[in-house]
Amino acid sequence: MSQRREQTTVRAYGVLVEGDRVLLVRSSNPEHQPALWWLPGGGLLFGETPEEALVREFEEETGLLVDAGALLGVTSDVRRRSNGERLHTVRIHYRVDQRGGALRHETSGTTDHARWFDSVELIGANLAPYARTALSLVSGK
Repeated sequence: MSQRREQTTVRAYGVLVEGDRVLLVRSSNPEHQPALWWLPGGGLLFGETPEEALVREFEEETGLLVDAGALLGVTSDVRRRSNGERLHTVRIHYRVDQRGGALRHETSGTTDHARWFDSVELIGANLAPYARTALSLVSGK
């Protein structure tokens, strides 16, 4: 009998807006061609609140210290990984406020570059679908 390989994960992501720009991080997965961009954030550790995970992951991926602000919304998606496993991801999106730190790139994680995108660049960027949805919650578009 074959075993069903399914997993559910909960993740928290932050939208940091500065004027007409938003901060995104690039996937370090070389299979993503063109490069895939998404929001800083990630999975909750056992016992962690979504806000705690967001603050920790944001700093890991960007070097910036943030505070979780307004809840923008929650999205959910199911996808199949390259190993055949089905992954159900519940994503909690927050607006965040920067309180310190200096922008830098993550060196050994799921992302490898952090950078600001202006609204014109976002139109043509290869964004993860959840990131595009979360950004629409901020802009109302």
